[in-house]
Amino acid sequence: MIRNVVIGVLVLAVAGSGFWGYQEHKEKNAILINAENTYQRAFHDLSYQVDILQDKIGNTLAMNSRTSLSPALTDVWRITSEAQNDVGQLPLTLLPFNKTEEFLSDIGDFSYQTAVRDLEKEPLNDKEYARLESLYGQAGEIQKELRKVQYLVIKNNLRWMDVEMALASGNENTDNTIIDGFETVEKTVSGYSESQSGDPTFTSAKQENKNFQNIKGEVISKEEAIKKAKKYAKMTEPIEVKIEENGKGSKYGFYSISLVETKTNNEVDMDLTKKGGYPVWYINTRDIQNSKLDLNTASQKAVQFLKENDFESLDLFESAQYDHVGLFNFVTLQDGVRIYPDSVKIKIALDDGSVLGFSADDFFQSHKKRDIPKATLTAEEAKTKINQKVTIMEERKALIINDLDQEVLCYEFLGTINQDTYRIFINANSGREEKVEKLKNAEPVYENLL
Repeated sequence: MIRNVVIGVLVLAVAGSGFWGYQEHKEKNAILINAENTYQRAFHDLSYQVDILQDKIGNTLAMNSRTSLSPALTDVWRITSEAQNDVGQLPLTLLPFNKTEEFLSDIGDFSYQTAVRDLEKEPLNDKEYARLESLYGQAGEIQKELRKVQYLVIKNNLRWMDVEMALASGNENTDNTIIDGFETVEKTVSGYSESQSGDPTFTSAKQENKNFQNIKGEVISKEEAIKKAKKYAKMTEPIEVKIEENGKGSKYGFYSISLVETKTNNEVDMDLTKKGGYPVWYINTRDIQNSKLDLNTASQKAVQFLKENDFESLDLFESAQYDHVGLFNFVTLQDGVRIYPDSVKIKIALDDGSVLGFSADDFFQSHKKRDIPKATLTAEEAKTKINQKVTIMEERKALIINDLDQEVLCYEFLGTINQDTYRIFINANSGREEKVEKLKNAEPVYENLL
């Protein structure tokens, strides 16, 4: 009797295990099929978008009407964004596909920056037209190579899941039609990129500034970097220290430092520039208790930290509270003008006023002494360019980066409509409305604190 019961239980266990295995296999197949369908759709959509993109760029070359050119370039920008989205859905993270993504990004930046400007006053110049012709030819070559891959995928019923598994296993160098096809696309784009690399017209401000060329001071050693890091962290010894030297071959490299306070196991991570030993970013991961400080007191802690670390002439323009943390944004103030590209962000814990986070990447990339141009418009003249429904509360001058990636002098107005607050930037020379920002959970501060 007992033997029969045991046998029955074993039979049920085997049957249950088999059913569970079948269900797991079925669910796994469903996931794989869904992933394969997503990859197939993204790839064929990408091929279609590049087809349309090449046609649209060709249309712009044939246009003479400036009123038609602007919406046409806007359409190019939209299609480029969709193509970039399709690329992002393919399993290409381990495959070198960055040149093609850069190509799509270049088209997007060029078409957007050209479309948003006044083409009646500033039409395409010869260099820009030549650039458009080059992009058209490049898109045609990519279109041709993608069509070849698409044809082989359909003809041989190829699966994208095989590509993903080959990439994940490190076997991407084996014979794989899809991988080989995309490597050909990448080589085609690379050839165009090298031929265009000497044209400084389309070099972005971010690329020009990426080496922090305005940093001053002597190169510090690892020992000096650790000493500075401990000063910022304000931890109690003993402290476990890890330091790595980055940016080899670069004049403006970094030290990446991690500090762990042995007693509390609290960790602080930061990057310091080799030249000058300036903190580029800083993160303290400790737990935060209940708030004891208000935003104003916390802002004074942020100002104190900046003064102690030789940041001068900074203006606190925005503060906000999230849970038990105060977030503060500072910009350079030069001759009464806010320099928005020179921004510094600080997080302060509202339990004890310690610094939880710090970011000065933008500041070090763009900070320098500027020759600020004179405004041809008065503040009152600029104010007439604003929607009459806006109630103006504050006004000042500011230097910002506009949509064309240019530094422009503006009048900055703080105004309200109903219960909403907006920051509005009017070009101090052309009267153009450069930017409008709705402020969220923030309290602007118009006092020079450093």
